[in-house]
Amino acid sequence: MTRRHFFHTAMALIAAHPLAQAAGPLATGPARGRMPVLFIGHGSPMNALRNTPFTRHLGALGRELPRPRAILVVSAHWAAEQPLLSAVARPETIYDFGGFPTALYGVRYPSPGQPALAQQVARQLKAAGGGLDMQRGLDHGAWTVLHHMYPQADIPVIQLAMSTRLRMDEHVALGTELRALREEGVLVLASGNIVHNLRLTDETPGVQAYDWALEFDSLVKTALLQRDMPSLLAQDARKHSLWHKAHPSIEHYVPLLYALGAANENDAISFPYTGFEEASLSMRSVRFG
Repeated sequence: MTRRHFFHTAMALIAAHPLAQAAGPLATGPARGRMPVLFIGHGSPMNALRNTPFTRHLGALGRELPRPRAILVVSAHWAAEQPLLSAVARPETIYDFGGFPTALYGVRYPSPGQPALAQQVARQLKAAGGGLDMQRGLDHGAWTVLHHMYPQADIPVIQLAMSTRLRMDEHVALGTELRALREEGVLVLASGNIVHNLRLTDETPGVQAYDWALEFDSLVKTALLQRDMPSLLAQDARKHSLWHKAHPSIEHYVPLLYALGAANENDAISFPYTGFEEASLSMRSVRFG
């Protein structure tokens, strides 16, 4: 993977960088108790076409989880000034990248939207400026993951844009507003990467992850298990050089903060998948509950 492979969103300049700033019931069936929360390391868009241990773990998650009534995705690839909700009845598949094989642009993920849910969440986030986007489809942070988890594309999906105006702790706070959705059978799925440095990717077959990448991935794993919020919010200045190497821009880390907010202190934390792609992309998945 090279830098030309990805469309760099405005989130690359997000103000929340750790060194910059420390409608009615759903209509798709009965809820089955509280849903877990997921963070998925999505990596390259090419994962949509691959059959690998990573993509197979996504399929296993889709089969193992309680079937959601709807899915709310917070993706590294949608940022806006305010926390917008996609409210399209039939969201398009967005190809927000370039330089990939033609076959990738033929993949469609024709899941329905859920405008009523988008309106409901926008009302919940009104104090934070929550609004609606009536055109937004599903970016590759959403559909390349869901393509493997729910290949029938028969579960309604909406997305929540990360606000570029929020600090890291404010993203977590906004995530707490999503907790109640879990009781309504909504799966909160955050999609990014715990380590994401496209400048240093290495496509050599069998390449090992960089030592610094392993160190950062381990730091976040330990902080999650210990519920060490100062570490997760980059409040230790001694680690800032490591943060800069793991995230030259912070957009792929921020979705984890929404998952942290949507989870609670009683949720067990597990890691359905661990590993790296191309030396500098952590593919770690995190399950809360």
